[in-house]
Amino acid sequence: ERLRLFQRLRAAAAERWDGPGDGAGTGPGSGRLPPGTPIRIALPGGRRLPGRALRTTPFQVATELGYGPGAALVARVNGTLQDLDRPLECDTDLELLDFSTPEGREAFWRSSACVLGAVAEQFFGAMLCSSQATEDGFFCDVHMGSRTVQSAELPALEEACAAFARARHRFERLEAPRQQLAELLKHNSFQLQRLEEVTSPTATVYRCGPLLQLCHGPLLRHTGLIGALRVLTSSAALWGGAGGRSLQRVAAVSFPSARHLEQWERAQEEAAQRDHRRIGKDQELFFFHKFSPGSCFFLPRGAHVYNTLVEFIRSEYRARGFSEVVTPNLFSPRLWELSGHWQHYSPHIFSVPATPETLSLKPMNCPAHCLMFAHRPRSWRELPLRLADFGVLHRNEPPGTLTGLTRVRRFQQDDAHIFCTLEQLESEIDSSLDFIRAVYAVLGFSFRLALATRPDGFLGDPETWDRAEQQLERSLKNFGQPWELSPGDGAFYGPKIDIRIRDALGRHHQCGTIQLDFQMPERFELEYARYWGLWWPGLGWGAGLLWGDLVQAVLRRGGLLADLDWDPGTTLARKIRRAQLAHYNFQLAVVGRRERERGTVSVRSRENRQLGELELPRLLQRLRELRDSRVPDAEQRF
Repeated sequence: ERLRLFQRLRAAAAERWDGPGDGAGTGPGSGRLPPGTPIRIALPGGRRLPGRALRTTPFQVATELGYGPGAALVARVNGTLQDLDRPLECDTDLELLDFSTPEGREAFWRSSACVLGAVAEQFFGAMLCSSQATEDGFFCDVHMGSRTVQSAELPALEEACAAFARARHRFERLEAPRQQLAELLKHNSFQLQRLEEVTSPTATVYRCGPLLQLCHGPLLRHTGLIGALRVLTSSAALWGGAGGRSLQRVAAVSFPSARHLEQWERAQEEAAQRDHRRIGKDQELFFFHKFSPGSCFFLPRGAHVYNTLVEFIRSEYRARGFSEVVTPNLFSPRLWELSGHWQHYSPHIFSVPATPETLSLKPMNCPAHCLMFAHRPRSWRELPLRLADFGVLHRNEPPGTLTGLTRVRRFQQDDAHIFCTLEQLESEIDSSLDFIRAVYAVLGFSFRLALATRPDGFLGDPETWDRAEQQLERSLKNFGQPWELSPGDGAFYGPKIDIRIRDALGRHHQCGTIQLDFQMPERFELEYARYWGLWWPGLGWGAGLLWGDLVQAVLRRGGLLADLDWDPGTTLARKIRRAQLAHYNFQLAVVGRRERERGTVSVRSRENRQLGELELPRLLQRLRELRDSRVPDAEQRF
């Protein structure tokens, strides 16, 4: 009955389309050309072909160009990915994508996940909850009650998938109003829940044999294009994270041919030799234990490597004007409600019973840094304010996803937040990109960049998002390295630049990210005061400011804490007094042109004792000597 309903809905959608039905479901007045209208099809390299609106398909174009079976998997039509059998609506820039492209592989593995899901429902009597293509394959989550998938069952499951693929089941697409799809999917509570999360008026369902699945596509034309499939593992998973219903996750990989599978298997053998978990064990670097799942035990050698990396990043932070801070681990859930994380991320936040309220372990540092910014009035002279944090974070990752050091529950990261004005934004993003390039160059990583734009369910208004995305795009263009677009992959609170590093085996891994967030300052009501007035006359103030910046930068690069008081409305005597009240060990008087030209700094102690004028290199050397000697009377010994 469900399949008959699918065909009725698809026929009705095809009639509204008034063309050979793919079920797009848009009616008259949508601005499309009438069916059969001549259109222009532009191909990469400048070649052009004629076509007919709502008649010509990318598959027909591929056939005309002499593409063999499987040589084209999906199409990019005017920048948007779509199925090969979906008719072109108007003049089109067309690109045909094969398995060698990231988009082609993703569509191939997404289609293979449908095959695995359809077979798992029949093989186990299970209910398909969701499926997903990953960077190295795909997986399906199925509900089987209390039953689990046994490893001994995987070979038979794999053979059943191969037989299903050989039957050449077509992938049929239906786009229809959500109310109609709710009737179609009412047999599957998991699919219905996913449908409720869709915010657009319509959604897309694909049929593959007996399977009906909510899926945005695009998918292959038929299952016969899947030439080889290997079922890899089965594990436990939870629907919606902690507290959700128990599921079984089956992971697999597939290829257009057996030859591709053989190449992959050889690569896996090499990867096993270089697996970081094996290296960690063989070299006694780290281990994991069932008494603390997802949390790493670093042994002495591993701790040495870990601390060396931290010190490397810490030195880079100092050189680039960041200040390191330390923030708490436990917070009231009200903080995450204020930041917006609780609504979107609560299943991944660990909660701890306490008195008088439940507390939560922080999964990220940004709300704490917002509290730090807001704890006192801020001046525009403090911006950009760059805060770095190596604090411990915890995230409640499902047990089935925990993988060595790449997916854990307890971790630390080189995490920093920059508070700046809109005018400073471009230079800060540019500097962050340069920071990433410098660090990865030292570590020997090559990397790819991707601009991730707003997802469904984003916070804020579209105009702010557009402005943020345009800023990130400008910075990527200025950076001069190739980048790609990842539509809908941004965080719920802002767009981002994702950095994917390449490992020794050529695999890419999502690693660093540059996140632009206009929502958090509004939620925390972060403000700064801006004072208008006259600058001091003459060159002296400007020269002093520039020399002061340089002195501060040199001292910070040398590992010393150095703050710069550049308040133009305060006398030098008052600044010195302010530093004494703050109990700085030494105050360095940076006045203007004379000090800059001579490269000197006037030094006085916390007790206001004049210590003389020193050249900057000698000053740095002496301060580091006193710091490293750890003497209690450094001011007297200076």
